[in-house]
Amino acid sequence: MVELQRLLGRLGQCYVVLGNHDFADSRDPFSQRIDGDALGGIRGVVLLTDESITVHARGHEIQLVGVDPRTYARREARPDALIDESIELRILLCHFPGIVKRIPEVFQLVLSGHLHAGQIVMPYPGGKLRLAHLRAHDVEGIYEYGATKLHVSPGLGTTFVPFRFFARPEVTELVVRSA
Repeated sequence: MVELQRLLGRLGQCYVVLGNHDFADSRDPFSQRIDGDALGGIRGVVLLTDESITVHARGHEIQLVGVDPRTYARREARPDALIDESIELRILLCHFPGIVKRIPEVFQLVLSGHLHAGQIVMPYPGGKLRLAHLRAHDVEGIYEYGATKLHVSPGLGTTFVPFRFFARPEVTELVVRSA
């Protein structure tokens, strides 16, 4: 936790959501509980848990909505109920990419992770077999769902085994530009 606090403190202003392993209530022996209060107490870090905020950037309003992984897992998350339709850019932060299939097209951008780029991948000519997530389709990169763009970050983490195979870890920097 100390290393995470140090790194986040260096970023400056940032907005975050937690993932399923941050609560250490899984069978994964490498899960570590993250203290949400300590995380939210880092200067410049805003932890969003089933809430919305509006930020201003270059003369534009941007609405950020965060989803708590516990309410998502219980199918109680309703981020679309938090939107402000008067704001031109609405971004949803949810650890789980499957959220895009559960909500109406009210966000222009959904940022997620969870799948670790497949974590253990066997490449073959013309594709990849993602052994950790055989049925997952939106594993890494950008996808379109109607008017919504979904970005699934490969992230840095692992689950159940502390390594990746042909699934490079990545911290992604996205640049959003107006049309």
